[in-house]
Amino acid sequence: MTRTAIVTGSTSGIGLAIARRLAANGFNIVLNSYTDAAEDRALAESLAAEFGVKTLYVSADMSSGQAARQLVATAAEKFGAVHVLVNNAGIQHVAPIESFPVEQWDRIIAINLTSAFHTTAVALPLMREAGFGRIVNIASAHGLRASPNKSAYVAAKHGIVGLSKTTALETGGQGITCNAVCPGFVLTPLVEKQIEDLMAEKSLDRETVVAEHVLRKQPSREFATVEQIAGTVAFLCSDDAAQITGTTISVDGGWTAQ
Repeated sequence: MTRTAIVTGSTSGIGLAIARRLAANGFNIVLNSYTDAAEDRALAESLAAEFGVKTLYVSADMSSGQAARQLVATAAEKFGAVHVLVNNAGIQHVAPIESFPVEQWDRIIAINLTSAFHTTAVALPLMREAGFGRIVNIASAHGLRASPNKSAYVAAKHGIVGLSKTTALETGGQGITCNAVCPGFVLTPLVEKQIEDLMAEKSLDRETVVAEHVLRKQPSREFATVEQIAGTVAFLCSDDAAQITGTTISVDGGWTAQ
């Protein structure tokens, strides 16, 4: 039986790499983003052709609980079951607490944290029915550590770690696992924007910003890659990881070891 995986926020960056890896492992794939463009559906079709699996693109604004729940319901209607849920959708905004825009706080918490609650709530009964389930929440090193000016992101990612633990406890002995992957700095469009913003703010070149303001937190002094994150997620979705649940796996070049 071919298993079905939903990956939220999966048309670029970490999410797309995860979708590709799971497709390569034979999973049917549900791609998601908030857009609804021809290239989104073409991306799903290209994955199907490349890996010989079935795919579906579902547009859903993950700041909406109703949309997040409908995403999982649509996947179940299409494929008859949901076996894997990867909650990856996320956004970032950087500002001191006293000047942090309220609308940005609300949107970050909604997309980075609350959407995972909604998708999980709908997916769990489907996984119990299937007798198999893997939920992987993409947290962050900021789910285990804090940084200034990232209050909403840090709060959301700490919340994702807690949600993962609770989900694991509620599903013990049911063939379902839930874990959080905590990447450090990965060279994604979101991190590229942070680099560009720091270059403008500090009037520094890219190399200096990366070395002195980004990778200084990672003892490896290297970015993690999207493929490395995808490989970690794929392992957690395998039968070999059946007894790994309720924990965090850091892919951060040693950041959180400090």
